[in-house]
Amino acid sequence: MIRIEMNRVGGDYGFEAKDANGHVITTDTSPESGGMNFGVRPMQMLLMALGGCSGIDVAMILKKQRQELTAFRMEISGEREAGKEPSLWKKIHVVFEMQGPHDVAKAERACELSMMKYCSVAETLRRAGAEITWEARVIA
Repeated sequence: MIRIEMNRVGGDYGFEAKDANGHVITTDTSPESGGMNFGVRPMQMLLMALGGCSGIDVAMILKKQRQELTAFRMEISGEREAGKEPSLWKKIHVVFEMQGPHDVAKAERACELSMMKYCSVAETLRRAGAEITWEARVIA
């Protein structure tokens, strides 16, 4: 069982989350909602989790294929449901930007495998109704 500890440490809504290994992140809400901009918004953190999960997948797949990545960057954008509570992610788009001397088809396939098969965060978001699209950009 995985365990996370949450402690309020900043204003009314600023929390510090710590995992069993001592890694820490901070969360908060916007100043418009009474927060202090102390940390990441929880819904934004879901997009960060998607990037982390998928990024690890892609890097692992390419490493197993002996494809060198000299740089790897991702941009993730999302649109939430309007006028609903809770307001879930409706549309998410991921752009993978990879640089290095590697096969373009293998890089694209690694992204596809992550997004459609291996990334648990992507599947969790999809099951909640999010439409996830992605594109791979390979820079030589």
